[in-house]
Amino acid sequence: MDSNIFAELSVVIVIGVVVSIILRLIRQPLIIGYIITGLIVGPSVMNLVSNDQTINVFASIGVALLLFIIGLGLNPKVVKEVGKVAVITGTLQIIFTVAIGFIVSHLLGYSKTESIVIGLALAFSSTIIILKLLSDKKEQTRLYGKIAIGILLIQDIAATIVLVLILARSDNSFSPETLILLALKGLAIAIPLFLISGWILPKMGKIIASNQELLYLFAIGWGFGVATLFEHFGFSIEVGALFAGVALANLPYVHEIASRLRPLRDFFVVVFFISLGTRLNFGHISDIWLQITVLCLIVVLIKPFITMVIMSLMGYTKSTSFKASSALAQISEFSLVLVILAQQQNLLRQEIVNIITIVALITIAASAYIITYSRSIYSLLEKKITLMERRKTKPESSRSFNYDMILFGYNKGGQEFIKTMKQMSKRFIVVDYDPEVVDLIANRNVHFIFGDATDLELLEEINLSKAKLVVSTIGDYNTNVFLARWLKKSNHQAVFICAADTAKQASDLYDEGVSYVIMPHYVGSEKISSFIKRNGFNKGEFKRFRDKHLLYLQTHYQ
Repeated sequence: MDSNIFAELSVVIVIGVVVSIILRLIRQPLIIGYIITGLIVGPSVMNLVSNDQTINVFASIGVALLLFIIGLGLNPKVVKEVGKVAVITGTLQIIFTVAIGFIVSHLLGYSKTESIVIGLALAFSSTIIILKLLSDKKEQTRLYGKIAIGILLIQDIAATIVLVLILARSDNSFSPETLILLALKGLAIAIPLFLISGWILPKMGKIIASNQELLYLFAIGWGFGVATLFEHFGFSIEVGALFAGVALANLPYVHEIASRLRPLRDFFVVVFFISLGTRLNFGHISDIWLQITVLCLIVVLIKPFITMVIMSLMGYTKSTSFKASSALAQISEFSLVLVILAQQQNLLRQEIVNIITIVALITIAASAYIITYSRSIYSLLEKKITLMERRKTKPESSRSFNYDMILFGYNKGGQEFIKTMKQMSKRFIVVDYDPEVVDLIANRNVHFIFGDATDLELLEEINLSKAKLVVSTIGDYNTNVFLARWLKKSNHQAVFICAADTAKQASDLYDEGVSYVIMPHYVGSEKISSFIKRNGFNKGEFKRFRDKHLLYLQTHYQ
């Protein structure tokens, strides 16, 4: 490397560190600092970068590594885990946001192709920003946090498909012949690739994963090797890197690979955002302020509104719908990658890249405060968004009653508590946030309410402060800690029973004042041990015990 190039890169990184520290002090995402650094060192301000070709190479490596790691996380099995609400809401949100973005952009004077790309850029939200902010609030395991993260996964999958289509273009059209040829070429490479990753690599797993350095070297070699192979056959390096990641997504040591590569990725991605900032030109911002304002409003207001309406129609409370949707009020680092690569394919002008980058800066900065203060914002807007409230799923208003027992979670043993309450002629209500569970218990003549155990509004609505027995079969530790602390403050006389997965969690919950902690493995082991004491090793008795258990499961849990 030329000494001048080294000096320039060193100065850029030092300035980036200083700017990032300042941004950190004012609690702004560091991604903003990287782009501002690029603006400072670029031609618009200090003009310190003369060897922009080197920085662009580094930026390309960063994009490739980013897509490689994203590919590692795109295991098809994960889609099942996000649930119906994430799939439906995420898909519809993308469709409606792209449609609105397209219409508005076209009205602003952009071509159809440019308008489609702009609409797509507005539709995706930042996984990095949302996960960081939710983690800081310790709310990634709350209902709204889980839904938001699930929607992000759906967005990542959709963004991946878009990038493949854009990057894999062999000419300037998307004719049927081009797409068919593209698909055939892709299959010719992908099939052998996935056969290798599915049959050969698992057998080599012990060798590859036996040494951390070897695993690290293998990951880099596989990622860059596959990317080069794709480039050789007419695809882009970025597409190759993405497929290289997807091919490894099912391997048991995929998380270790991702964690090992993140520091390397982070450095090169930082350079990518800095290079993005160097391209910004505020000299003509007066000519594009209207476009920036309109697109920001779509991201900050219209996109969350779309998400909130969809979730409300699916039966979620206005509180959960608002918090989940407001978390998505920014555009993604994926969007920035998208517009840069689209420009390289001559689909966009530099002006549009500048606009989307500025929109990213504004919306990411705004969302940092929106997510952090979502509860306060919701309190201010609660009455105005009443129309977004889901239809009442409970058979009657819970405000009219004081319940002897309130049960949070139905499907994981809650049926036994309900049976006991009915036998004791006690008044009870079930709280659950799974629409399918709610539909199930609605047909069983059980009083219930649809909601999240951490929703303060809901806790007041069901008069939790008056309950004599509170039971949580919810497996989430943070939720149970939240309930324990709430009861300690507002209803310390109530008996509180909850579930835990580990002895450490159980011990901590007892410290929080929980009356009894259910540990399924312990309870199950205790029950079967008592059976063995009574019946010994009699296989016939075990068969009768099994048949009785099976009948009970079929009767109560299906």
